[in-house]
Amino acid sequence: MSPEERMKEFMESSQARVNQALENWLPETSQTPQGLHEAMRYSVFNGGKRMRPILTYATGKALGLDLESLDGAACAVELIHAYSLVHDDLPAMDDDNLRRGKPTCHMAFNEATAILVGDGLQTLAFQVLACDQTLIVSDGTRAKMIGLLAKASGSHGMVGGQAIDLDSIGIALNLPSLENMHAHKTGALIRASVGLASSVIDTSGDDKIKHLDCYASCIGLSFQIQDDILDEESDTETLGKTQGKDRNNDKPTYPGLLGLAGAKRKALDLHAEALDNLSGFGENADILRSISLYIIQRRN
Repeated sequence: MSPEERMKEFMESSQARVNQALENWLPETSQTPQGLHEAMRYSVFNGGKRMRPILTYATGKALGLDLESLDGAACAVELIHAYSLVHDDLPAMDDDNLRRGKPTCHMAFNEATAILVGDGLQTLAFQVLACDQTLIVSDGTRAKMIGLLAKASGSHGMVGGQAIDLDSIGIALNLPSLENMHAHKTGALIRASVGLASSVIDTSGDDKIKHLDCYASCIGLSFQIQDDILDEESDTETLGKTQGKDRNNDKPTYPGLLGLAGAKRKALDLHAEALDNLSGFGENADILRSISLYIIQRRN
């Protein structure tokens, strides 16, 4: 089996795994309040690639962990991601009408429901981490994982990055400032996806864990660079969201700062650095290597 085939098989099995976990945790639409629960499910089961859960499972594989023990962590990080997209699409934020080729939550339902959906998904993520019975770890480790996800999601992570992004509209950022913004907005949750799996084993001083975190930092930035490139080169139908929106809104982007060719070189450099951080791992980390390549080659 080729690396591409192994990657495809792992992605599909991971998607099925986390989708089942999400199905088990999300309230049924028959439960009160029915409209809110319908909107929560709409926002989670709308065709996402599940890259963050896939990273959690792939990190577990690299560390020789039982993937069942990571279902809760994978579910939690995807719930945070889903909530962030619902809130990002709101009129007060990015004001988008399309997400993954479908109407955004506030368009399919209404703005108030979308706000509550984000609130509900965010809190459910921490309920999952706190209560998941397949996660066999000490209370201290569970608390550490909850803290890690909270920091990655909050003002020192994803939410802080979004605030910087909104404050940067129309402002010419230099490269360090742009990287700092996206290390928070996009990179923090990707690092958490890897870090949640690493936290299951008590190896905080292990160089391998540090290299995994560096790997995650690299692919977090390359993920955003590729997003910026696709916003320039792709089309709305392929992306499943409005193409060219960042440029039209005068947001700082990597192609805007480095040019398209420079942005592509930067993504390749980060891919090489990500692979270098996996040099101490064996073939169990091949999926992580393939994910790094996939991120800079994806078309949506």
